[in-house]
Amino acid sequence: MSEPRPSDRHDASDPDETFAEIVDEATQRDPDLAVIEAGSRTLRTRSGPPQGQDVPVRPADPEVDKALRAVEQELAGRWGETKLEPSVARIAALMDVLGEPQRAYPSIHITGTNGKTSTARMIEALLGAFDLRTGRYTSPHVQSITERISLDGSPMDPERFIEAYQDIKPYVEMVDAQQPYRLSFFEVLTGMAYAAFADAPVDVAVVEVGMGGSWDATNVIDSSVAVVTPISLDHTDRLGTTHAEIAGEKAGIIKQGATVILAQQPVDAAQVMLKKAVEVDATVAREGMEFGVVSREIAVGGQLLTLRGLGGEYTEIFLPLYGAHQAHNAAVALAAVEAFFGIGAEQPGALDIDTIRRAFSSVISPGRLEVVRSSPTVVLDAAHNPAGARATADGLSEAFGFSRLIGVVGASGDKDVKGLLEAFEPIFAEVVITQNSSGRAMDADELAAVAVEVFGNDRVQVEPRLDDALEAAITLAEEEDEYAGAGVLVTGSVITVGEARLLLGRH
Repeated sequence: MSEPRPSDRHDASDPDETFAEIVDEATQRDPDLAVIEAGSRTLRTRSGPPQGQDVPVRPADPEVDKALRAVEQELAGRWGETKLEPSVARIAALMDVLGEPQRAYPSIHITGTNGKTSTARMIEALLGAFDLRTGRYTSPHVQSITERISLDGSPMDPERFIEAYQDIKPYVEMVDAQQPYRLSFFEVLTGMAYAAFADAPVDVAVVEVGMGGSWDATNVIDSSVAVVTPISLDHTDRLGTTHAEIAGEKAGIIKQGATVILAQQPVDAAQVMLKKAVEVDATVAREGMEFGVVSREIAVGGQLLTLRGLGGEYTEIFLPLYGAHQAHNAAVALAAVEAFFGIGAEQPGALDIDTIRRAFSSVISPGRLEVVRSSPTVVLDAAHNPAGARATADGLSEAFGFSRLIGVVGASGDKDVKGLLEAFEPIFAEVVITQNSSGRAMDADELAAVAVEVFGNDRVQVEPRLDDALEAAITLAEEEDEYAGAGVLVTGSVITVGEARLLLGRH
């Protein structure tokens, strides 16, 4: 453990007293953030300095920070992302008064259950490598709301984000007054993204749905390429209880004459997608048929791939992400970009291999099997449903030789938490149950009761506060010398991962 610096002005030997002192010092800050950042400073003596700037932090300028908080507060006062009225009427009305900004550029639209954000980031990197100006819209965010709207591969800076909100605010209020329900949090952000992309202007937008497809707020674009990542059971109360029902909702992004890039799917989901494609005269490229992963091998810091695209084979591609699922995401992303350029349909031949290699080697995906600390190794992964958890467990087992793995799990109450925990049971020696600061978080004691059913009482520890849970897991990983290869996986929710990331000093 590193020693605290004299400038820290506190005695690190009493963590509880230190934590309270730092929270008291931050009384002028947002209360929830003050608690998180206080925990961050007490933990940082163990995790070392921040590493990189791939996720934005709070603005350094107090006035900008204040203005951004005001925007966040106004957005938070609207319907949240989990309260939905299935209609695109409100977002269509907003687009109308804004002058249809979403029609100012071509787009690639992405739906599915798992892998959407990683795939979007790969598509963005590939397009950018071919000198196209990109706009990317993804959700949810890991640490900062500004992550959701990216230009040229980087999150919008706070000043521009604030400006984007202020620009459309009068029009949002106009639509609010005309509709039975006000625009939701997600609808306003979608409007901001589409307007910002038109204003930039971008050459192409990469857009991830929020939920479903047919009635998702993003579905006012007419994308020439529709991407469907693997479908599994999630949001069953809103999208349906079978793969086919969920696929029916997600198929709504497939537009007339588009090209559909279809990842490997359950049979009933694939049948629904293919039927929809026939109805709208869309062209379908299927993973495992028209494109796919030819080979993959573990490499230092990621994996080395050979991918078959729509236009040919691409060899020696280094992807700095772990897990077979990320290799499949890469194949989907490559096919989507080929389709966007007309490869395989309008013109033969592959894309430039050196450009493809350079693009993939630059990809990052925060919170997806992301290593944020060593000795012991701490990995973050935003898996929040059983299918995602199984992919994470497989990727972790393949890429890391942990002799003992401790889990830190904080999940949302509307998820299949038992299925999530069952997926991790074979790889966790012990699990520390916690909860994040979201109102959707499952109570730690309730989650622990489910965990005991899965792991047994002796393998479950409960620490409701996330900073305590991280401390407990790191201690368990370090407690015996024979477990020098021990590690910690923090998972269960994007929010849990984002807060852990901040606590551990990763920005």
